[in-house]
Amino acid sequence: MTDLTFSGRAYAKIILHAAKYPHCAINGLLLGKQKSNELQIVDAVPLFHICLHLSPMAEVALTTVEQMASSNGLVIAGYYLANENINDLSIDKPAHRGISDKIAENLSNAIIAIVDNKDMTIGMNVNPLRILQYTDSKWKFKDKSTVQYEGGANLLEAMYYLVRNEEYKNLVDFDNHLDNISLDWRNLELNDAIEDALKND
Repeated sequence: MTDLTFSGRAYAKIILHAAKYPHCAINGLLLGKQKSNELQIVDAVPLFHICLHLSPMAEVALTTVEQMASSNGLVIAGYYLANENINDLSIDKPAHRGISDKIAENLSNAIIAIVDNKDMTIGMNVNPLRILQYTDSKWKFKDKSTVQYEGGANLLEAMYYLVRNEEYKNLVDFDNHLDNISLDWRNLELNDAIEDALKND
């Protein structure tokens, strides 16, 4: 079984995307590196919070992100989502399966990270991510103990700081970018804020 590691940046951007749109379903892409039997998720790219369907906009986003990832020596290694319903941990909606299955066609051990909305709190003292991995042609939940998050306890403290300071307001997803192309979907300034929070906590 592939070992799986999340960077603090990737984790933070998933949570901040969900925090910015608590009333909406959200989705995004996970960028990573494959090293022998280890999959390292190093970044997340927020996609949509309005229309999640595999549409021309989603195709444009996937192509754009793939080009950016490739130029940085990364691959699209997974997909993340939060459903609108607080109790919904399913991945069966066409929007989710369309993108995630497409990613799995290109990476045999791709992952899906689902935000468990019940664990999204202002204190951020619990990791709300549930991880599935593509194994034997099926999406299967991974044991929490088999997924590592860089930063450990400091990561939760950094997330508390970022949420308390409303850094999620500075997150730009593709919906925002398509509304105003001057907004940078790469979130370079937010990346810096996340790195600073991780260093300070």
